[in-house]
Amino acid sequence: MGLRYAFLPALMLTGFATVAGEPATAQRTVLQMLEQLQDGRWELRTRERGGVQRLCVGDRRRLVQLRHPDLACERLIVEDTPNSVTVQYTCRGHGYGRTHIRRETGQLIQVESQGVADGLPFDFTAEGRRIGDCAT
Repeated sequence: MGLRYAFLPALMLTGFATVAGEPATAQRTVLQMLEQLQDGRWELRTRERGGVQRLCVGDRRRLVQLRHPDLACERLIVEDTPNSVTVQYTCRGHGYGRTHIRRETGQLIQVESQGVADGLPFDFTAEGRRIGDCAT
């Protein structure tokens, strides 16, 4: 094989990483499925513990980072279809997550999310339902 071909696998991997990385940097910030959801007051009911979380949703992308709210995180869109979205994200110094959201209607979604938030693991599934307008 010789020395001059010894770096070929590394060069091929570097080229692949560059090509594979291009869509992540050029991705749109509006996710197709999230645009079909209605703004307003949403209620999320987790299946594991029966907990209820209510939130005012104006920016629907907030639903992707339920365990890392209000943090500026790097996102990688894994899936973006009219009925579902999957996003992986990393919040430097605070953890990471992977969230899959399936739309049933503009007012009803199914959420699966897992990751690490401030050093603690999380894994939950929830049903989200729009319950009205946000209080002003």
